[in-house]
Amino acid sequence: MSNTLVYSLEGKTYINLTNRCTNNCIFCLRQDKNDVCGQDMWLDSEDFSANDVIEQLKNFDISNEIVFCGYGEPLLKLDILKEVAKYIKQNYPNTKLRINTNGHANFVYKRNIVPELKGLIDKISVSLNASSSEEYNEYSQPKFENAYDEVKKFIKYCTDCGIPTDASVVDGYKGKRLDIEKCKQIANELGAKLRVREWIVNGY
Repeated sequence: MSNTLVYSLEGKTYINLTNRCTNNCIFCLRQDKNDVCGQDMWLDSEDFSANDVIEQLKNFDISNEIVFCGYGEPLLKLDILKEVAKYIKQNYPNTKLRINTNGHANFVYKRNIVPELKGLIDKISVSLNASSSEEYNEYSQPKFENAYDEVKKFIKYCTDCGIPTDASVVDGYKGKRLDIEKCKQIANELGAKLRVREWIVNGY
């Protein structure tokens, strides 16, 4: 299988579980390219197991932080994610695990999945991406209605569950600027910290 399920970026190891996503963000790297630092992110098949991920993971540095983040929404492969996370925690207990997510998982699964991540994941970064639902729809182009409210509820579930949580925004897309102070206020009200990522014109 030629799927790139694990890749490295800036000294960290990342896990690319799917190309499927419930958003179509206008600033996403996948809109313009197929790779991250020469590593092809488009999967030949979505049909793989946690063991396939683990076998690739063994070729990478597992001692530092590992991030579930690729060219799709990692929580769409929730069962595989949990199985891989459990393997890492059992075999590399000092390794920190993070998920970068769009915060739509509870809508997708029709239940609160956050408690299932407690004890497996050390940190969650949720893409807030905007200071209003209108702005969110413009930037993230979600595939269902009221997505911004779902994101905020997911952030609150994470913080209420005691998982350290960042609410992230991408600022500077083609010169456009977000109301960072308002985004920070929203994040803080939800119990999260705001993480501002500058838009990378040419990607990695």
